[in-house]
Amino acid sequence: MPFTNQTEEKQIERAVLVGLSCPSFNADQDADERTMDELRALAETAGAEAVAMTLQRRPAPDARTFIGEGKAEEVKQLAEMNDASLILFDNELSPSQMSNLEELTGRTVLDRSALILDIFAQRARTGEGKLQVELAQYQYILPRLAGMGKAMSRLGGGIGTRGPGESKLESDRRHIRSRIDKLRRDLEQVRQVRSVQRRQRKKAELPLVAIVGYTNAGKSTLLNTLTGAGIEANDRLFDTLDPTTRKKRISDTQEILLSDTVGFIRKLPHHLVSAFKATLEELAYADLLLHVVDVSDENWQIHAQTVDKVVAQLGAQDIPRVMVYNKADKCDPDVIPFIRPDEGVKISAKSGEGIDDLLTAIEKALGKGKHKVKLCIPYSDGAVLDMLHREAQIDSTDYAAEGTIVEAVVDDKTYGRVSTYIMDNE
Repeated sequence: MPFTNQTEEKQIERAVLVGLSCPSFNADQDADERTMDELRALAETAGAEAVAMTLQRRPAPDARTFIGEGKAEEVKQLAEMNDASLILFDNELSPSQMSNLEELTGRTVLDRSALILDIFAQRARTGEGKLQVELAQYQYILPRLAGMGKAMSRLGGGIGTRGPGESKLESDRRHIRSRIDKLRRDLEQVRQVRSVQRRQRKKAELPLVAIVGYTNAGKSTLLNTLTGAGIEANDRLFDTLDPTTRKKRISDTQEILLSDTVGFIRKLPHHLVSAFKATLEELAYADLLLHVVDVSDENWQIHAQTVDKVVAQLGAQDIPRVMVYNKADKCDPDVIPFIRPDEGVKISAKSGEGIDDLLTAIEKALGKGKHKVKLCIPYSDGAVLDMLHREAQIDSTDYAAEGTIVEAVVDDKTYGRVSTYIMDNE
């Protein structure tokens, strides 16, 4: 049964935001403050109004309530004073901690993972996106099944309940696991379709350039500017969930495929990374990554590091990349010395400033490690010719008495394998 999407509801829920600062999480207290600001933005994106915020500092999380019973009582009073029905935690809570906190506060308690999952449920548009979000939600819900009913009865369909319907949450664990298995099978079919599409792209000899970056860095705006894709680009977190791919000619001799991706964020729930494997693994097959960074954001370097970690987690860390320093026209002058022109390009995706420089950088990056060669492949070496058709860009093929004459563009690895067949290297 497809999940219930309640994006049309405009109900604004009042929320108290709670964070925990301890050495086991982060020794940098400023970083804790930054993640709380990000939690506020996530809450607003989900449709909540942050009416109070508190950060608890302690050596380690409390096993029963995460923040300690004294602090939990303080949070309860904050919620009562501000007429808040929702308490949002910046960290992931265990099922028992969530249940205990709800008993103590008499309020719905959600953690950062549940909040992000809720936003994804609102953003999913395609069948593939909905499947992936539903799988992530069920993986999150399964260990928390016992306490979900109380939360739903109080919320009445608010934040944290978009997704699997109430009847699903009341089902037994075996039924939930069965649904998870079905979703995984469906997504495996999606992955197979994507595999076929990748082979077709390779035959068409169009390099794939994937746009990656922190959420709200300007990826969709950049894709729109480059291709006129017409994607809705708003100033809000996770505005793009479903990937979009468009063709773009960047020079007289070079055409590429540009693909937008879901934005990354600190503490991205592992349920999402796992569930969105069919979409995110496309990065590992890209020929080039455009890493978009919003340099007008004071935390842009931290955001860039977060993206690097997720890219590595997906096995795409060795793919060539171009750093795209977006909103350079709005950045603090003190930031300029940290932007290295040898590593990337300064642009404004909104105004179009620097786009020509970016196209030049893309063409240059795609040409790195490429060799144009003219080869004579003996007819007895048919396996070499087959390998070239798989691994190289074939520009022309002719036939002579001594063998097949091939003009091709090859990468460094293939160049080493065919160097003995070279007739003429231009």
